[in-house]
Amino acid sequence: MTALVGIGYDSHRLVDGNSLRLGGVDVPHDKRLDGHSDADVLTHAVIDALLGAAGMGDIGQHFPDTDPRFAGADSMQLLDTVVGEIVAAGMHVVNVDCTVVLQTPKVAPHREAMRARLAGCLGIPQERVNVKATTGEGMGFVGRCEGVAALAIAALDTDT
Repeated sequence: MTALVGIGYDSHRLVDGNSLRLGGVDVPHDKRLDGHSDADVLTHAVIDALLGAAGMGDIGQHFPDTDPRFAGADSMQLLDTVVGEIVAAGMHVVNVDCTVVLQTPKVAPHREAMRARLAGCLGIPQERVNVKATTGEGMGFVGRCEGVAALAIAALDTDT
């Protein structure tokens, strides 16, 4: 049994819209995240953390923004693909810890739904998925409500 750990980070610009997708959950807001896929920064950070732990590169290698197949892609489907690759390589997800960095809206009312969506896709109990949030305290692109960032750390275990 070998423990493997990876970190992930993503950020996307905010543009006019009617909701943010975070951890596979649509959070009502007057802005949306802009990106080639659905721009779900939380799920993208989780994907990168998993790929890092597995030594499998990064999200851009697997789902390049230059590939029209991934235009508007559902990030939860991308996560499902990555989890399948990890399992096929003889590893499984142990836990994931995440932080979303955004000025508004509040994440707390949607936290449990995000944890449930991510856990279901990761194939682990919800109590092994942690989602936290913080603001930019009015500083930087987050504080000016120009974008949202997310960080994640993932632990994998090998089947041997």
